[in-house]
Amino acid sequence: MNVETEKKYRLDRAAATALRQRLRTLGAACLEEDFEENTIYSGNGLDVARQALRLRRTRNGATLAFKERWPSQSAVKRQREEETAIEDPQAMARILEALGFRPTLVYEKRRATFGLDRCRVSLDELPFGLFAEIEGDAADIEKVERTLDLCNAPVENATYPELAAKYGRRQGERTESRFD
Repeated sequence: MNVETEKKYRLDRAAATALRQRLRTLGAACLEEDFEENTIYSGNGLDVARQALRLRRTRNGATLAFKERWPSQSAVKRQREEETAIEDPQAMARILEALGFRPTLVYEKRRATFGLDRCRVSLDELPFGLFAEIEGDAADIEKVERTLDLCNAPVENATYPELAAKYGRRQGERTESRFD
């Protein structure tokens, strides 16, 4: 079982710009910049309060992920994450629907990911806000948080699907959060 450990922060435009500059100053390697379309599926026994089945499409390919968040009061979140590359995302969408899953949420994201120490730092822009995520083990997250001067930044405990459901627009049987 793969475990994802991360901490997420809500940023304003000035904080996002300052964070990007700080990453450059520290020599953090930009590992990837991409645009994502994420489709969240429900049905067939998924507990949407703590589980997610996501089909992600990017310019460079597609992945299918299953995530299961573990309850925690900590700002550092841990969850099971199983992910695999998908050769044909349209065929995968048809397979999921044939198995009884339905697309209920779609959200778009612009992401730049940097490597710093033993962590991945992502700067995310979504239609409903700007965010930073630090992913690594808990001790490394705390170290990178201090290095990036994020100790006083507002922590965001909600998942992107939760936020997209809150701020998105209803389009038929699903909610969408897309850039204009």
